[in-house]
Amino acid sequence: MVRSLNNLCSAKHFAKTKQKKKLLYVVYRHNSLIRRKLGNVDMRLQENKAVNLSIASPRITNILIRPGETFSFWYLVGNTTVKKGYKEGLTIFADHTEQGIGGGMCQMTNLIHWMVLHSDLKITEHHHHDGLDLFPDFQRKIPFGTGTSIMYNYLDYRFENTTHRTYQLIVYTTPEYLCGELRTDTPQNNKYHIWTKNVFFSRENGVVYRNGEVYRDKMDGCTGKIIGRKLIRRNHARVLYDTSGLDIAENDVTEAIN
Repeated sequence: MVRSLNNLCSAKHFAKTKQKKKLLYVVYRHNSLIRRKLGNVDMRLQENKAVNLSIASPRITNILIRPGETFSFWYLVGNTTVKKGYKEGLTIFADHTEQGIGGGMCQMTNLIHWMVLHSDLKITEHHHHDGLDLFPDFQRKIPFGTGTSIMYNYLDYRFENTTHRTYQLIVYTTPEYLCGELRTDTPQNNKYHIWTKNVFFSRENGVVYRNGEVYRDKMDGCTGKIIGRKLIRRNHARVLYDTSGLDIAENDVTEAIN
């Protein structure tokens, strides 16, 4: 109820205009494999996720985020119900996985977030699956810790356009991939690079953790010179899958992760 009331008050600032014609300049592109092996998760849920993403994508694609406007994932997608065609997919609740209608939406916000990290846009609401490493890596292309956690209508993913240019978000599905593009009407002067440091697994009091730091470098688009560096995530996530095949540091790692 509180979220709905807040949305009513803020609706005039939400991005809601779409344009089929693509803006001229590409800021970033990324494709995300839809069907991934996630431990022992039923692949039926992956197939259902493909359906869910194909329903939600048209609600997002071609959206313009003009100066002063805020992108809200749930404002555009709405509730994921059976009536709209959504199927049961994988969801994450607290420290375990469950099945729920519309499951798999976090893959879309993961994709959007990754592209936004390469832009001048300002992230205003972002939630993590805090402190948990739920699945072993499978064809991982982006750093651990740069994902998102969403839940209608409590946890949203939002970003604000505080620049002078208009951005356009394009998302669509193919038989294999969820695809995304972030575009602008005028060139973005800055470029961004996301990288990791001090990545390792540790065993502490019998519990295995994934550790690491995620940094975001801001670079001058003309010279490539780094003009800013920010630690955007420090991971210390409890591993919830079989760790028998991992290279695990067994000694005291307290200093390394603080």
